[in-house]
Amino acid sequence: MRTVIRAGIMILLLNISFRAAAQQNIQFSQYVFNGLSVNPAYAGYKEDLYVNATYRHQWAGFPGAPRTGGASIDGATGNDKKVGLGMQLLFDRLGPQDALSLYGSYSYRIPLDDEDTRRLCLGIGAGVTQYAIDGTALAYVDNDDEAIPTGKQSVWVPDARFGIYYYTSKFYAGVSVMDLFSLYTDASRYTWKGNNYSTIRKTQHMYLTAGTMFQLNEMLQLKPSILIKEDFKGPTSVDLNAFLLIGEKIWLGGSYRTNAKLWKKGNLPKDLSQLNAASAMVEFYATPTFRIGYSYDLNVNKMAGYQGGSHEMSLGFLFPSKKFTVQNPRYF
Repeated sequence: MRTVIRAGIMILLLNISFRAAAQQNIQFSQYVFNGLSVNPAYAGYKEDLYVNATYRHQWAGFPGAPRTGGASIDGATGNDKKVGLGMQLLFDRLGPQDALSLYGSYSYRIPLDDEDTRRLCLGIGAGVTQYAIDGTALAYVDNDDEAIPTGKQSVWVPDARFGIYYYTSKFYAGVSVMDLFSLYTDASRYTWKGNNYSTIRKTQHMYLTAGTMFQLNEMLQLKPSILIKEDFKGPTSVDLNAFLLIGEKIWLGGSYRTNAKLWKKGNLPKDLSQLNAASAMVEFYATPTFRIGYSYDLNVNKMAGYQGGSHEMSLGFLFPSKKFTVQNPRYF
């Protein structure tokens, strides 16, 4: 009975989340250190081969809490580094539901000056997502309930993404649209022995990003940035970030995320409460080519008292070429 009650609470919260913010896409807190997760045009930004891995445990201590992870690899090819290539493997699990995605990215990187300090990048991505539900993770009300699958049921759905990314040594800005095919495909509906049921699926999102660097003194640099995420259904999500770079070795900072009504949406209730969250992050360069990151997120709303926050770990490896010379440090 206790398991059934917990499952009911989770379903209720998922319905509330759906009303408040629609079906939100995967987003890591540490996207600020790997822009490929929000924009395919970012592929090849660091030029040399870069591998990143991230694992996120959201709402620690909450039954059926989301667990999300991913690994990516990208780099630039050719003597002029005009082509960036990348690949991502992502998984997202929520109770008995999970999604597994594989994406490839292509970026054409246009130099805008002779010193190669500015580039405009145009990127596209394509991939597939497997949506699944695991019947063995569901609680039975009656023994041998035929409405519950005996194993995992899944379906594969193709997808695409597009982005533009501009950067200099001290500034960047980008726009991207993810999950382009989600408006035309529906992987959320399943049939099992005449019973219909559904799972949460990704929906189309647009991301607007921008950031810059300020030199405070010989040891300190400040990097403020912003991300606006729009799903065209729920409230607009806004991230405000600020980081200090200490001695080119340690990043310390945080992020504040809130929902905002930037324009009128007729499907939103007028009394909709904001979903706010705050993050604290640290990124440490153990070597010039190896980065370790950790972030802790806490909801700043009524849900804060029911879960232990969210933990996220990341690792980054840069494999420099034999001609490895960075005239402009890759701060973004």
